[in-house]
Amino acid sequence: MGKMKLVLREFEKERDNEEVEQVEKMCEVGPTSKLSLFTNLLGDPLCRIRHSPAFLMLVAEVVEEEEEGQGGEEKRAIVGMIRGCIKTVTCGKKFPRPSKLLSSNSLQPLPIYTKLAYILGLRISPYHRRMGIALKLVKKMEDWFKQNGAEYSYLATESDNQASVKLFNQKCGYSKFRTPSILVQPVFAHRVKVSSRVIIIKLNPNEAETIYRRKFSTVEFFPRDIDVILNNRLTLGTYIAMSRDTHAPGNWLGVEKFLVDPPKSWGILSVWNCSDVWRLEVRGASRVGKGLAKTTRLIDRAFPFLKIPSFPEVFRPFGLHFLYGLGGKGPKAAKMVKSLCHVAHNLARDRGCSVLATEVASREPLKVGVPHWKKLSCDEDLWLIKRLGDDYSDGSTGDWTKSQPGHSIFVDPREF
Repeated sequence: MGKMKLVLREFEKERDNEEVEQVEKMCEVGPTSKLSLFTNLLGDPLCRIRHSPAFLMLVAEVVEEEEEGQGGEEKRAIVGMIRGCIKTVTCGKKFPRPSKLLSSNSLQPLPIYTKLAYILGLRISPYHRRMGIALKLVKKMEDWFKQNGAEYSYLATESDNQASVKLFNQKCGYSKFRTPSILVQPVFAHRVKVSSRVIIIKLNPNEAETIYRRKFSTVEFFPRDIDVILNNRLTLGTYIAMSRDTHAPGNWLGVEKFLVDPPKSWGILSVWNCSDVWRLEVRGASRVGKGLAKTTRLIDRAFPFLKIPSFPEVFRPFGLHFLYGLGGKGPKAAKMVKSLCHVAHNLARDRGCSVLATEVASREPLKVGVPHWKKLSCDEDLWLIKRLGDDYSDGSTGDWTKSQPGHSIFVDPREF
Protein backbone atom coordinates (compact mmCIF):
# COMPACT_ATOMS: atom_id res chain seq x y z
CA MET A 1 0.00 0.00 0.00
CA GLY A 2 1.38 3.43 -0.97
CA LYS A 3 1.25 6.81 0.74
CA MET A 4 -2.09 8.50 1.30
CA LYS A 5 -2.71 12.21 0.87
CA LEU A 6 -5.79 14.44 1.00
CA VAL A 7 -6.54 16.83 -1.85
CA LEU A 8 -9.13 19.61 -1.59
CA ARG A 9 -10.29 20.95 -4.95
CA GLU A 10 -13.25 22.43 -6.78
CA PHE A 11 -16.05 20.09 -7.83
CA GLU A 12 -16.01 19.04 -11.51
CA LYS A 13 -19.39 17.78 -12.71
CA GLU A 14 -18.29 15.34 -15.44
CA ARG A 15 -15.56 13.89 -13.28
CA ASP A 16 -17.12 13.86 -9.82
CA ASN A 17 -20.90 13.61 -10.15
CA GLU A 18 -21.24 9.85 -9.60
CA GLU A 19 -18.88 9.69 -6.62
CA VAL A 20 -20.50 12.71 -4.95
CA GLU A 21 -23.92 11.07 -5.21
CA GLN A 22 -22.53 7.92 -3.57
CA VAL A 23 -21.15 9.89 -0.62
CA GLU A 24 -24.48 11.74 -0.29
CA LYS A 25 -26.31 8.41 -0.04
CA MET A 26 -23.88 7.03 2.55
CA CYS A 27 -24.24 10.11 4.72
CA GLU A 28 -28.03 9.96 4.73
CA VAL A 29 -28.41 6.39 5.98
CA GLY A 30 -30.35 6.66 9.24
CA PRO A 31 -31.20 4.13 11.96
CA THR A 32 -33.69 1.52 10.80
CA SER A 33 -35.81 1.98 13.93
CA LYS A 34 -36.66 5.59 13.15
CA LEU A 35 -37.91 7.67 10.26
CA SER A 36 -35.14 9.16 8.14
CA LEU A 37 -35.31 12.01 5.62
CA PHE A 38 -33.44 11.53 2.36
CA THR A 39 -32.62 14.25 -0.18
CA ASN A 40 -32.67 13.54 -3.91
CA LEU A 41 -30.66 16.22 -5.75
CA LEU A 42 -32.00 15.01 -9.11
CA GLY A 43 -28.50 14.47 -10.48
CA ASP A 44 -27.30 18.03 -9.81
CA PRO A 45 -25.04 18.41 -6.73
CA LEU A 46 -24.98 22.20 -7.31
CA CYS A 47 -28.78 22.57 -7.32
CA ARG A 48 -29.01 24.22 -3.89
CA ILE A 49 -26.42 26.91 -4.62
CA ARG A 50 -26.42 27.56 -8.37
CA HIS A 51 -29.11 30.26 -8.12
CA SER A 52 -26.99 32.39 -5.76
CA PRO A 53 -24.88 35.34 -7.04
CA ALA A 54 -21.58 33.53 -6.29
CA PHE A 55 -21.13 29.90 -5.30
CA LEU A 56 -18.53 27.16 -4.94
CA MET A 57 -18.47 23.44 -4.19
CA LEU A 58 -15.34 21.75 -2.89
CA VAL A 59 -14.60 18.03 -2.71
CA ALA A 60 -12.13 16.20 -0.47
CA GLU A 61 -10.32 13.48 -2.38
CA VAL A 62 -8.10 10.79 -0.87
CA VAL A 63 -5.21 9.92 -3.20
CA GLU A 64 -3.21 6.74 -2.74
CA GLU A 65 0.24 7.08 -4.29
CA GLU A 66 1.91 3.88 -5.46
CA GLU A 67 5.33 3.13 -3.97
CA GLU A 68 8.38 3.39 -6.18
CA GLY A 69 8.88 0.43 -8.45
CA GLN A 70 5.28 -0.78 -8.22
CA GLY A 71 4.03 1.22 -11.21
CA GLY A 72 0.33 1.69 -11.88
CA GLU A 73 -1.91 4.70 -11.56
CA GLU A 74 -2.93 6.64 -8.48
CA LYS A 75 -6.12 5.54 -6.75
CA ARG A 76 -8.50 8.39 -6.00
CA ALA A 77 -11.74 8.50 -4.05
CA ILE A 78 -13.98 11.40 -3.01
CA VAL A 79 -14.69 11.19 0.71
CA GLY A 80 -16.32 14.54 1.45
CA MET A 81 -17.73 17.78 0.07
CA ILE A 82 -18.91 21.22 1.10
CA ARG A 83 -20.96 23.92 -0.62
CA GLY A 84 -20.93 27.67 -0.11
CA CYS A 85 -22.41 30.82 -1.60
CA ILE A 86 -22.13 34.58 -1.14
CA LYS A 87 -24.76 37.33 -1.38
CA THR A 88 -25.44 40.83 -0.08
CA VAL A 89 -28.07 41.14 2.65
CA THR A 90 -29.44 43.58 5.21
CA CYS A 91 -27.73 43.43 8.59
CA GLY A 92 -29.19 46.57 10.17
CA LYS A 93 -30.78 49.94 9.47
CA LYS A 94 -30.01 53.62 9.81
CA PHE A 95 -31.86 56.90 9.49
CA PRO A 96 -30.72 59.59 7.03
CA ARG A 97 -29.93 63.01 8.41
CA PRO A 98 -32.86 65.48 8.52
CA SER A 99 -32.81 68.25 5.94
CA LYS A 100 -34.80 71.37 5.15
CA LEU A 101 -37.12 69.29 2.97
CA LEU A 102 -37.43 66.31 5.31
CA SER A 103 -38.17 66.49 9.02
CA SER A 104 -36.96 63.80 11.41
CA ASN A 105 -40.53 62.47 11.73
CA SER A 106 -40.89 61.83 7.98
CA LEU A 107 -37.57 60.03 7.49
CA GLN A 108 -37.73 56.34 6.61
CA PRO A 109 -34.97 53.98 7.79
CA LEU A 110 -32.48 52.77 5.20
CA PRO A 111 -30.97 49.28 5.06
CA ILE A 112 -27.35 48.61 5.99
CA TYR A 113 -25.97 45.89 3.71
CA THR A 114 -23.16 43.42 4.25
CA LYS A 115 -21.62 40.67 2.15
CA LEU A 116 -22.69 37.38 3.73
CA ALA A 117 -21.48 33.85 3.02
CA TYR A 118 -23.49 30.70 3.65
CA ILE A 119 -22.22 27.15 4.25
CA LEU A 120 -24.38 24.15 3.42
CA GLY A 121 -24.18 20.55 2.29
CA LEU A 122 -21.12 19.52 4.34
CA ARG A 123 -20.80 15.74 3.96
CA ILE A 124 -18.06 13.32 5.07
CA SER A 125 -18.03 9.60 4.25
CA PRO A 126 -18.76 7.52 7.40
CA TYR A 127 -15.45 5.70 6.82
CA HIS A 128 -13.39 8.90 6.91
CA ARG A 129 -14.78 10.80 9.87
CA ARG A 130 -12.79 11.99 12.89
CA MET A 131 -9.81 12.62 10.61
CA GLY A 132 -10.09 16.43 10.44
CA ILE A 133 -11.42 16.44 6.87
CA ALA A 134 -14.53 18.48 7.70
CA LEU A 135 -12.43 21.14 9.43
CA LYS A 136 -10.10 21.40 6.43
CA LEU A 137 -13.05 21.77 4.05
CA VAL A 138 -14.57 24.53 6.17
CA LYS A 139 -11.27 26.42 6.36
CA LYS A 140 -10.76 26.11 2.60
CA MET A 141 -14.27 27.41 1.95
CA GLU A 142 -13.75 30.31 4.36
CA ASP A 143 -10.60 31.26 2.45
CA TRP A 144 -12.72 31.55 -0.71
CA PHE A 145 -15.29 33.62 1.18
CA LYS A 146 -12.60 36.08 2.31
CA GLN A 147 -11.04 36.30 -1.15
CA ASN A 148 -14.47 37.34 -2.48
CA GLY A 149 -15.03 40.03 0.15
CA ALA A 150 -17.49 38.28 2.50
CA GLU A 151 -17.60 39.88 5.94
CA TYR A 152 -19.60 37.17 7.70
CA SER A 153 -20.25 33.46 7.28
CA TYR A 154 -23.22 31.54 8.67
CA LEU A 155 -24.91 28.15 8.50
CA ALA A 156 -28.03 26.37 9.71
CA THR A 157 -27.97 23.11 11.65
CA GLU A 158 -30.07 21.13 14.08
CA SER A 159 -29.51 22.05 17.72
CA ASP A 160 -29.19 18.35 18.61
CA ASN A 161 -26.58 17.66 15.90
CA GLN A 162 -23.72 17.53 18.39
CA ALA A 163 -21.01 16.77 15.81
CA SER A 164 -21.95 19.77 13.66
CA VAL A 165 -22.31 22.15 16.62
CA LYS A 166 -18.96 21.03 18.06
CA LEU A 167 -17.18 21.47 14.72
CA PHE A 168 -18.45 24.97 14.01
CA ASN A 169 -18.79 26.31 17.54
CA GLN A 170 -15.67 24.92 19.22
CA LYS A 171 -13.27 24.39 16.33
CA CYS A 172 -14.23 27.02 13.76
CA GLY A 173 -15.25 29.92 16.01
CA TYR A 174 -18.94 30.22 15.09
CA SER A 175 -21.44 31.41 17.69
CA LYS A 176 -25.18 30.97 18.16
CA PHE A 177 -26.99 33.74 16.31
CA ARG A 178 -30.65 33.12 15.51
CA THR A 179 -33.15 30.32 16.22
CA PRO A 180 -35.93 30.55 13.61
CA SER A 181 -38.84 28.12 13.33
CA ILE A 182 -39.42 25.85 10.33
CA LEU A 183 -43.15 25.39 9.79
CA VAL A 184 -44.30 22.46 7.63
CA GLN A 185 -47.80 21.77 6.33
CA PRO A 186 -48.80 18.68 4.31
CA VAL A 187 -50.76 19.20 1.11
CA PHE A 188 -54.14 17.47 1.28
CA ALA A 189 -56.01 15.74 -1.52
CA HIS A 190 -58.86 18.26 -1.15
CA ARG A 191 -58.70 21.98 -1.87
CA VAL A 192 -58.64 24.31 1.12
CA LYS A 193 -61.29 27.03 1.21
CA VAL A 194 -60.01 30.60 1.05
CA SER A 195 -62.04 33.06 3.12
CA SER A 196 -64.63 34.94 1.07
CA ARG A 197 -63.87 38.02 3.18
CA VAL A 198 -60.39 38.26 1.74
CA ILE A 199 -59.33 39.47 -1.72
CA ILE A 200 -56.24 37.81 -3.22
CA ILE A 201 -54.22 39.60 -5.91
CA LYS A 202 -51.30 38.06 -7.80
CA LEU A 203 -48.54 40.61 -8.33
CA ASN A 204 -46.13 40.70 -11.23
CA PRO A 205 -42.39 40.60 -10.35
CA ASN A 206 -41.94 44.37 -10.68
CA GLU A 207 -44.88 45.09 -8.38
CA ALA A 208 -43.64 42.53 -5.86
CA GLU A 209 -40.13 43.99 -5.91
CA THR A 210 -41.44 47.50 -5.26
CA ILE A 211 -43.45 46.39 -2.22
CA TYR A 212 -40.63 44.27 -0.80
CA ARG A 213 -38.04 47.03 -1.17
CA ARG A 214 -40.30 49.76 0.24
CA LYS A 215 -41.71 47.71 3.12
CA PHE A 216 -39.15 45.05 4.02
CA SER A 217 -35.67 46.13 2.88
CA THR A 218 -34.64 46.84 6.51
CA VAL A 219 -35.64 43.35 7.67
CA GLU A 220 -32.64 41.26 8.71
CA PHE A 221 -31.23 39.01 5.93
CA PHE A 222 -33.22 40.81 3.21
CA PRO A 223 -31.38 40.02 -0.08
CA ARG A 224 -30.34 43.06 -2.10
CA ASP A 225 -30.92 41.10 -5.31
CA ILE A 226 -34.60 40.43 -4.48
CA ASP A 227 -35.43 41.26 -8.10
CA VAL A 228 -33.35 38.29 -9.28
CA ILE A 229 -35.21 35.96 -6.92
CA LEU A 230 -38.64 37.21 -7.95
CA ASN A 231 -37.81 36.86 -11.65
CA ASN A 232 -36.33 33.39 -11.23
CA ARG A 233 -38.34 30.65 -12.95
CA LEU A 234 -38.66 28.85 -9.59
CA THR A 235 -40.75 31.68 -8.12
CA LEU A 236 -44.30 30.64 -8.97
CA GLY A 237 -45.85 33.92 -7.89
CA THR A 238 -46.24 36.63 -5.27
CA TYR A 239 -49.65 37.17 -3.71
CA ILE A 240 -51.11 39.94 -1.59
CA ALA A 241 -54.24 39.64 0.56
CA MET A 242 -56.56 42.43 1.72
CA SER A 243 -59.89 42.56 3.47
CA ARG A 244 -62.92 42.76 1.19
CA ASP A 245 -64.30 45.44 3.54
CA THR A 246 -61.56 47.89 2.55
CA HIS A 247 -60.88 46.91 -1.04
CA ALA A 248 -63.38 46.23 -3.80
CA PRO A 249 -62.86 43.08 -5.92
CA GLY A 250 -61.22 43.77 -9.26
CA ASN A 251 -60.26 47.29 -8.20
CA TRP A 252 -56.49 46.97 -7.90
CA LEU A 253 -55.15 50.47 -8.53
CA GLY A 254 -51.50 49.50 -8.58
CA VAL A 255 -48.54 49.40 -6.22
CA GLU A 256 -48.03 53.15 -5.80
CA LYS A 257 -51.64 53.67 -4.74
CA PHE A 258 -51.30 50.73 -2.34
CA LEU A 259 -48.14 52.17 -0.78
CA VAL A 260 -49.61 55.68 -0.40
CA ASP A 261 -52.90 54.50 1.04
CA PRO A 262 -52.56 50.87 2.27
CA PRO A 263 -55.55 48.98 3.72
CA LYS A 264 -55.82 48.61 7.49
CA SER A 265 -54.71 44.98 7.25
CA TRP A 266 -52.84 43.16 4.51
CA GLY A 267 -50.45 40.28 3.97
CA ILE A 268 -47.95 39.17 1.32
CA LEU A 269 -45.95 36.06 0.44
CA SER A 270 -44.13 34.45 -2.49
CA VAL A 271 -43.93 30.79 -3.52
CA TRP A 272 -40.68 29.06 -4.52
CA ASN A 273 -40.80 25.72 -6.33
CA CYS A 274 -38.17 23.45 -4.75
CA SER A 275 -39.69 20.43 -6.55
CA ASP A 276 -37.86 21.21 -9.78
CA VAL A 277 -34.52 21.43 -7.94
CA TRP A 278 -34.51 18.65 -5.36
CA ARG A 279 -36.90 16.21 -3.72
CA LEU A 280 -37.29 14.51 -0.36
CA GLU A 281 -38.24 11.02 0.74
CA VAL A 282 -39.14 9.59 4.15
CA ARG A 283 -37.81 6.11 4.86
CA GLY A 284 -38.04 3.77 7.82
CA ALA A 285 -41.84 3.81 8.28
CA SER A 286 -43.58 0.58 9.21
CA ARG A 287 -46.08 -1.11 6.90
CA VAL A 288 -48.86 -0.17 9.31
CA GLY A 289 -47.83 3.48 9.25
CA LYS A 290 -47.70 3.54 5.46
CA GLY A 291 -51.08 1.81 5.30
CA LEU A 292 -52.75 4.33 7.60
CA ALA A 293 -51.31 7.24 5.61
CA LYS A 294 -52.57 5.72 2.36
CA THR A 295 -56.03 5.20 3.89
CA THR A 296 -56.35 8.89 4.82
CA ARG A 297 -55.46 9.88 1.24
CA LEU A 298 -58.00 7.48 -0.26
CA ILE A 299 -60.78 8.77 2.00
CA ASP A 300 -59.81 12.39 1.29
CA ARG A 301 -59.93 11.81 -2.47
CA ALA A 302 -63.21 9.86 -2.34
CA PHE A 303 -65.00 12.30 -0.01
CA PRO A 304 -63.34 15.73 -0.46
CA PHE A 305 -66.38 17.48 1.04
CA LEU A 306 -65.47 15.98 4.43
CA LYS A 307 -62.22 18.01 4.43
CA ILE A 308 -60.34 15.23 6.25
CA PRO A 309 -56.65 16.16 6.78
CA SER A 310 -54.80 13.45 4.89
CA PHE A 311 -51.17 12.43 5.18
CA PRO A 312 -49.39 13.02 1.83
CA GLU A 313 -47.33 10.48 -0.10
CA VAL A 314 -43.91 11.07 1.47
CA PHE A 315 -42.60 7.50 1.31
CA ARG A 316 -41.58 8.05 -2.30
CA PRO A 317 -39.67 11.11 -3.60
CA PHE A 318 -41.94 14.13 -3.14
CA GLY A 319 -41.87 17.80 -3.97
CA LEU A 320 -41.90 20.86 -1.71
CA HIS A 321 -42.94 24.47 -2.15
CA PHE A 322 -41.22 27.05 0.07
CA LEU A 323 -43.09 30.18 1.15
CA TYR A 324 -40.84 33.23 1.44
CA GLY A 325 -41.20 36.98 1.84
CA LEU A 326 -43.91 36.45 4.45
CA GLY A 327 -45.09 39.82 5.77
CA GLY A 328 -47.99 42.12 6.48
CA LYS A 329 -49.35 44.95 8.56
CA GLY A 330 -52.48 45.62 10.59
CA PRO A 331 -54.61 43.97 13.28
CA LYS A 332 -55.82 41.24 10.88
CA ALA A 333 -52.48 40.64 9.15
CA ALA A 334 -52.19 37.10 10.55
CA LYS A 335 -55.60 36.26 9.05
CA MET A 336 -54.45 37.65 5.71
CA VAL A 337 -51.36 35.44 5.86
CA LYS A 338 -53.52 32.42 6.68
CA SER A 339 -55.60 33.03 3.54
CA LEU A 340 -52.41 33.36 1.49
CA CYS A 341 -51.18 30.03 2.87
CA HIS A 342 -54.47 28.48 1.74
CA VAL A 343 -53.89 29.87 -1.76
CA ALA A 344 -50.37 28.41 -1.69
CA HIS A 345 -51.78 25.06 -0.55
CA ASN A 346 -54.18 24.87 -3.49
CA LEU A 347 -51.41 25.87 -5.90
CA ALA A 348 -49.21 23.06 -4.52
CA ARG A 349 -52.09 20.58 -4.76
CA ASP A 350 -52.74 21.47 -8.40
CA ARG A 351 -49.03 21.03 -9.21
CA GLY A 352 -48.76 17.64 -7.49
CA CYS A 353 -46.61 18.92 -4.61
CA SER A 354 -46.83 17.14 -1.24
CA VAL A 355 -45.53 19.63 1.33
CA LEU A 356 -45.45 23.37 2.07
CA ALA A 357 -42.74 24.84 4.27
CA THR A 358 -41.62 28.23 5.49
CA GLU A 359 -39.10 29.58 7.99
CA VAL A 360 -39.79 32.54 10.25
CA ALA A 361 -38.14 34.28 13.18
CA SER A 362 -38.98 32.80 16.57
CA ARG A 363 -40.62 36.12 17.54
CA GLU A 364 -42.45 36.63 14.23
CA PRO A 365 -45.96 37.99 15.07
CA LEU A 366 -47.43 36.52 11.86
CA LYS A 367 -46.32 33.03 12.84
CA VAL A 368 -49.77 32.32 14.32
CA GLY A 369 -51.30 32.74 10.86
CA VAL A 370 -49.23 29.99 9.22
CA PRO A 371 -51.01 26.60 9.18
CA HIS A 372 -48.61 23.79 10.08
CA TRP A 373 -48.33 20.38 11.69
CA LYS A 374 -46.28 20.58 14.86
CA LYS A 375 -44.91 17.04 14.49
CA LEU A 376 -43.52 17.87 11.04
CA SER A 377 -42.16 21.29 12.04
CA CYS A 378 -39.05 22.42 13.90
CA ASP A 379 -39.56 24.95 16.68
CA GLU A 380 -35.90 25.93 16.86
CA ASP A 381 -33.55 25.71 13.90
CA LEU A 382 -30.04 26.80 14.88
CA TRP A 383 -28.15 29.44 12.91
CA LEU A 384 -24.47 29.93 13.70
CA ILE A 385 -22.43 32.93 12.52
CA LYS A 386 -18.81 34.06 12.38
CA ARG A 387 -17.12 37.33 11.56
CA LEU A 388 -14.51 36.51 8.96
CA GLY A 389 -12.05 39.32 9.63
CA ASP A 390 -11.22 41.99 12.18
CA ASP A 391 -10.08 44.47 9.55
CA TYR A 392 -13.63 45.29 8.46
CA SER A 393 -15.20 48.52 9.64
CA ASP A 394 -17.96 48.16 12.22
CA GLY A 395 -19.92 50.78 10.29
CA SER A 396 -23.33 51.89 11.50
CA THR A 397 -24.43 48.50 12.79
CA GLY A 398 -21.31 47.44 14.67
CA ASP A 399 -20.41 43.76 14.89
CA TRP A 400 -23.48 41.98 13.51
CA THR A 401 -22.67 38.77 15.39
CA LYS A 402 -23.38 40.59 18.67
CA SER A 403 -26.67 42.18 17.62
CA GLN A 404 -29.99 41.31 19.22
CA PRO A 405 -32.61 39.46 17.15
CA GLY A 406 -35.53 41.37 15.69
CA HIS A 407 -39.11 40.26 15.28
CA SER A 408 -38.67 39.18 11.65
CA ILE A 409 -36.12 37.73 9.24
CA PHE A 410 -36.17 37.33 5.47
CA VAL A 411 -35.28 33.75 4.53
CA ASP A 412 -33.76 33.43 1.05
CA PRO A 413 -35.52 30.55 -0.75
CA ARG A 414 -32.34 29.74 -2.68
CA GLU A 415 -30.77 28.47 0.54
CA PHE A 416 -33.59 26.44 2.03
